[in-house]
Amino acid sequence: MTALGVVTGLLMSAAAARSLSTFLFGVTAFDATSFLVVPLVLAVVAVAACLAPARRAARVDPLQALRAN
Repeated sequence: MTALGVVTGLLMSAAAARSLSTFLFGVTAFDATSFLVVPLVLAVVAVAACLAPARRAARVDPLQALRAN
């Protein structure tokens, strides 16, 4: 899900960069730093958000989880 969102966001931002290039001052429309750092930060945040629930779920005994329902 994260990869799909990042790819979609990169494609849409590349398309929007062309139309907004007249409003940019001091950077190019396709600033490499923005197009590389932002998806990387989003991926790190997504992994961090998934880590705690995944660790908690890994500690649960599968038989107890099935019997509880």
